[in-house]
Amino acid sequence: MTNSLGRAPSRRYVGAVVASVIAGVMVALQSRINGEFGMALGDGALAALLSFSTGLVILTVAMAFNRAGRHGLALVRRALVDGELPWWGAIGGAGGAFLVLTQGLTAGVLGVALFTIAVVTGQTLGAFAIDTRGWLGSPVVRLTPWRVLGAVLVLTGVGIAVDIGPGSSTTVSALFLLPFIAGVGTGFQQAVNGRVGGVALSSLSATFVNFAVGTAVLLVVFLVSLAFTGGPTAWPSTWWLWTGGIVGASFIVIQVTTVRIIGVLGLGVSLVTGQLVGSIILDATAPVATSDLQLATVLGALVTLVGSALVTLSKKR
Repeated sequence: MTNSLGRAPSRRYVGAVVASVIAGVMVALQSRINGEFGMALGDGALAALLSFSTGLVILTVAMAFNRAGRHGLALVRRALVDGELPWWGAIGGAGGAFLVLTQGLTAGVLGVALFTIAVVTGQTLGAFAIDTRGWLGSPVVRLTPWRVLGAVLVLTGVGIAVDIGPGSSTTVSALFLLPFIAGVGTGFQQAVNGRVGGVALSSLSATFVNFAVGTAVLLVVFLVSLAFTGGPTAWPSTWWLWTGGIVGASFIVIQVTTVRIIGVLGLGVSLVTGQLVGSIILDATAPVATSDLQLATVLGALVTLVGSALVTLSKKR
């Protein structure tokens, strides 16, 4: 492995890569926690709201002690009023909110590995489309054979993992679509959050805006869902089910720190690696009641990882 200058990586660079992979594992862990939390509550929307709002509380405390973060928030507000930042540029948190919502609704049924494959597929293909077309203010990345091959491998990995055929579960195939769409939403989230960070000149401010918007969206979703679900069926006493928001805020802090060392491309591949490997380990060692880790799922995850890495790394010119 070499860094962007072609030299052997420093200990700091290697440490940042390892930390980013761990952050990816934490993303998978959050899916595991929130999936179980949603099943225990009997209300996936409430599970997502509690998880996201916990992260918002942590970030609010951090903002109270960070002058640069508060100044960045004022800059974002001014840019929105002046029209320098379009309104849709500040709602990236809606993408994150939908991802956490799908954790509470489907991760407990699909298992963490299948859920993560769906999310990574959506992330990769969503970023592929955004980069190729230059949407949302992103620089256009030309189409190359490596990128096309990577996209094909991602889809192949999905086919292997889900094994769609006469004997497959229609329910599982349908549930797979929700985290896939959520993955596409995270591509939007990353693109617009970058614009907010550029205006705010503070990663903390951009993260706070992301969580504030996401919490507001999930609150509306929960209130609407009450008419259909009637609210939670029980309040779980297992302590770790309440830690999804803390895990989420933690891996965001790691991402914000390490991206300055290994860059966006290095962070993207490291996170995906951690997500997929971590999800397989979790399903193998601590599966939810309805998940059943199969060899096809493991092979599909590995093929998806290779494809995602090709799509991500070939962006570099």
